[in-house]
Amino acid sequence: MSYLVLKPGMALSHSIEDYPEGIVVPVDKPYRWTSADVIRKVKWMAVKHFGKKNLKVGHAGTLDPLATGVLLVCIGKATKLAEEFQKAPKQYLAGVTFGATTASYDLEKDVDARCPLDGVSRESLLAVLPSFIGEQDQVAPLFSAKSVDGVRVYELARKRYKAGLPVEEPGLLQASRITIYDLKLEAYRDAVGEAIPPSGVRPSDSPHHPFGVVPPLPCRGWHVPQREHLPDSASGISTNGASNRIHVAEVPAGLPQAEILVDCSKGTYIRALARDLGEALGSGAFLHSLRRTRNGGFAVEDALSIPDLEDVFPRKTDSL
Repeated sequence: MSYLVLKPGMALSHSIEDYPEGIVVPVDKPYRWTSADVIRKVKWMAVKHFGKKNLKVGHAGTLDPLATGVLLVCIGKATKLAEEFQKAPKQYLAGVTFGATTASYDLEKDVDARCPLDGVSRESLLAVLPSFIGEQDQVAPLFSAKSVDGVRVYELARKRYKAGLPVEEPGLLQASRITIYDLKLEAYRDAVGEAIPPSGVRPSDSPHHPFGVVPPLPCRGWHVPQREHLPDSASGISTNGASNRIHVAEVPAGLPQAEILVDCSKGTYIRALARDLGEALGSGAFLHSLRRTRNGGFAVEDALSIPDLEDVFPRKTDSL
């Protein structure tokens, strides 16, 4: 008997013993939630539902707070499969802004430099994308969970950042071997804010083109993170309203942006890919959005939202 994959609207019994191989919950992680926030939320609901205080709950691969999409949560004996799930290929929809950099390579830190845009265009981006496909070495961001001498490098990066020192420290992190299986330019918008599809046909050239029937910001293809159902800092229970725990920087106006579909191996940092793409174009770049659309055989279309989870795990009337 295999583990149960939870789906929206599925009815669960109140006995975890009815699921001897455990339960896998594909969650569509909300914007500005940490992966730990999701685990706390699922565990709180599952413990109440099953009436079992020592229930094991874990995830199979973290997502950054400003990323959304598939986060696999394992309950019961399925937690033993977490490492196997982490090894699976991933797919991401990455929103990349060119012409500026941030210390974290995403919007958790403010823009710290503006860069030349002379080499940035839809054509130049399409030209460099193939060079990033295949097995390669990648240096992770210093704002990451990598360890050096038993210390998480994000702790070192935070100290340097707060002290006003350059976060980058060449040679501190060794490159890791990763594989990018495919890169596809889904959409491109130039510096003046006009949406340009990969074909290069502008809205003004073809009023019937899909890009011509939507406003330039946000345009079709740009994922707009949802800010509702933010976690309460104490309980992990969803609330409506902004979270004060996760900083979100401003995106400078007038910079070119692209959305790129990335198929890659375990261990690939999409923030580092954005950095490297910017450097390849003689500029700088950072992520303004990130959505994990697939983790192995689990697609975001089949993932459960927080409201879905609240429907699947109705609480028993009796208390623990």
